[in-house]
Amino acid sequence: MNATIRRAEVRDVPAMLALVRELAVFERAPNEVTVTEDHMSDAGFGKDPVWVGWVAEVDDDIVGMAVCYERYSTWKGRRLYLEDIIVTESARGHRIGEMLFKQCAAYAVEQNYSGMLWQVLDWNVDAIRFYDRFSAQYSKEWVNGSLELEQLKKIAS
Repeated sequence: MNATIRRAEVRDVPAMLALVRELAVFERAPNEVTVTEDHMSDAGFGKDPVWVGWVAEVDDDIVGMAVCYERYSTWKGRRLYLEDIIVTESARGHRIGEMLFKQCAAYAVEQNYSGMLWQVLDWNVDAIRFYDRFSAQYSKEWVNGSLELEQLKKIAS
């Protein structure tokens, strides 16, 4: 399976969102995806884009994607955050994820970021094995926190 990696374009958003939904099913959270195509398009290609991405194509079909954005650390400076790297199930095992990951790494170097970070579910042994191949480091000390929009509205009022 020969894949081509290229920078994502606005026309790719429907296929990218389909991959996100596939990932949500895999991660046992199919109802958690609330982003729309319009929002994803605007966030990546609108007036003030917040993410950059790449897609993997095989025979003109998008079979994988990576989405990243800039994160700032008061300790480390500008860093690249890998939000998602997804390869559709039927295309796994052909090093497409590796190609996407390397593209993100090259972009981080090109932009002179001080590093790249991501999250991985502790039960996703295949993903952990994937990142282990790159000598990834994992933090056992940091606990992820978040607030949803309705909670933020309560706090802000």
